Amino acid sequence: MYNLFLVVMVFRRITQIILFLILSQNSILGQFGKIEIIFDEQLLRSNIRQLILPLREEIKRFYTSTVWNQEFVDLEIPLNIQIVFEGATQKGSSQTFLAQALFSNGNDLRYFDKGVQFLYNDSGTLYYDPVIFDPLSSFLAFYGNLILAGEIDTYTPEGGTTELELCRSIAIRGNSSNYSRGWADRIQLINELSANSGLRKARFAYYYAIDLFQQGKIKSSIVEFENMISGLDEVYEISPRNHHTVLFLKAHADTLSHILTVLNQKDILLDLVELDPDNEKIYSEGLEEISE
Repeated sequence: MYNLFLVVMVFRRITQIILFLILSQNSILGQFGKIEIIFDEQLLRSNIRQLILPLREEIKRFYTSTVWNQEFVDLEIPLNIQIVFEGATQKGSSQTFLAQALFSNGNDLRYFDKGVQFLYNDSGTLYYDPVIFDPLSSFLAFYGNLILAGEIDTYTPEGGTTELELCRSIAIRGNSSNYSRGWADRIQLINELSANSGLRKARFAYYYAIDLFQQGKIKSSIVEFENMISGLDEVYEISPRNHHTVLFLKAHADTLSHILTVLNQKDILLDLVELDPDNEKIYSEGLEEISE
């Protein structure tokens, strides 16, 4: 009996150590940092609002405890999520929710989704499975990988391709499921982002140029800003008002104008005036300062 007790205690201790290592690994390798989640529940009945109370924390745990990529670790990507609930219907022990959602890194990545549909009950636990489709977990995983793809693109040229293809596989499974609402649009989104190599080149060149500028490598920084313009030219030739490119430029216009003014890069500022008329005033201020 004593030997059996000893075996049980050792087994429990080993289990505790394994669990600790798993949790430690997740905390070390997590890609997402501060997560802000806002729910708009005005259209839901009061009892349904009570049902989804645990969902905010469950979504936070889902993003922070999942190891999304083994190579790009400790990115601490901020993640802002807004979900507007449109209604809910009973299905078995769960509720089927219809909603709209906005996902953003608080900077130049911003995705609005108007066709959200998922099952939820407060006794369930969200977990990431790249193969098995679940209406809610797969929806969250889609945008988790999408934001991550955009961030990785800033570290290595088109480095987020693996994550984009994961998004595509999730969307294809979702589109063929019983909860297909919105997934055709998400497939289209992935096709658009994957094909927009000009913007992906421009984003990498921009962030690399900023790093080089901060390191005092001025000539190399200017070369990368020129590469950024080259990427934007590619976008402009195909779609002058590409939505995601407009968001990128809006987020960085002030920084671009300031640094290019310091670098005395009149030609690049003139290119930006043409490529980004929405922020012409910002670039013109830089040009005026150079001319003084």
